[in-house]
Parts: sequence; structure tokens; C-alpha cells
Amino acid sequence: MSANRKAYIVGLTGGIASGKSEAARHLSALGACCVDADAISHALTAPGGALLGVIRETFGDEVFLPDGTLNRRALGEVVFNDPAKRLILDSITHPAIQKAIMDDIERAVAEGENLVFINVPLLFETGMDALCDETWLISLDRATQAERLMARDGMTREQAEARLDSQMPLEEKERRATVVIDNRRSVEKLNSEVGSLYQALKKRIERMENE
Repeated sequence: MSANRKAYIVGLTGGIASGKSEAARHLSALGACCVDADAISHALTAPGGALLGVIRETFGDEVFLPDGTLNRRALGEVVFNDPAKRLILDSITHPAIQKAIMDDIERAVAEGENLVFINVPLLFETGMDALCDETWLISLDRATQAERLMARDGMTREQAEARLDSQMPLEEKERRATVVIDNRRSVEKLNSEVGSLYQALKKRIERMENE
């Protein structure tokens, strides 16, 4: 590790319904420091969140419930069926999410962490992989992704395919990733591999720090 780096940053990513959240949960359970982009996004768009006003101004009342809560499904239907509107939403949310991630990394470093995972679904799409020392991709074939997405979120196949079409193709993500973790398996096997990779990485970082 170079002398001016205070923490080793690993980008954890994967397509929608690929299992990256399960991998992040397991890493957290093992004691890893994990920063979650989805949790940050939800906080920014929860009641009282910093982005609600501009989202209402941009997309209108139709993407909000009567009580003022953001209707995430309605907003999803709007942006995933209109690439131009999706780009507008991204321009609103991504800078705020990225700033919050950087703030969380700085806090973790100040608390003495030497290894930080950032769980970012659109890691490559947003260029946040440039912040990382290495990237881990939870890989899942498109057909299985679509089936899991339909089962998890009650989507039609057309809706699921639209979500998948909005993300970078798996082949390109696999080309860019440092580590590819195949998740066409049980949760137990996924967690076992993630755990082994984590322990090996901790030892590698310890060796780098002692060089």
C-alpha cells in the first residue's frame, strides 16, 4: 500500500438481484467496514431526505404517495421506460450519493479502518471504480437475474428486462472487475467464497503495511 493511502478500498458490485447485498451482509457480519450506496440513496430520498424536493420539482406529484412519501415503484416505472429521464434522475442522485460515500470512507479512516468495502450497484457505470484499489463483482447470468427479480419484486418479465437493460452488460463488468464471484449457487457457497476472499485480503493488506 502506498504511503499516502490510509485505507484499501474494495468496490463490491453486481447487477440487480445478483446477490451483492447478501455478500455485503456477510462481510459486515465478519467485521468488515462496509459503506452501502443503496442505504445512502434510501436515506436521501426517505421522508425529510435532502433529495425529495428536487425530485418532486423534476418528476411531479405523480411519483409521490398522498402522505408525501416517494413512490419508488412509480418513479422506477418513469425512468426505466425513458432513458432521458433516467439520466436526469442519475444527475440528481449520483453526486449526492458519491459525496456521502466519500464522507463515510473518511469517517472510517479517521476511526482507524485500513480496509473499506463500498457496495455500489452502479460502480462501473458511475466511474466510482476509479476510487477503488480493486473491485469484486457478484456475477449472475441474465436469465437467473430476471427470474430472481420477478420473484423478489413482483415484476413482470418486461419490467425485469427493462431494469436489466438499464445496467452495463455482465460481460463488460466481468472484463473490468478484479475478482469475479459466480453466484449461480447457494447462499452458503457464496458466503464461503466471500469469506475466504476477505480473510486472504486482510492478510495481504497486513503484509503490505509491514513492507
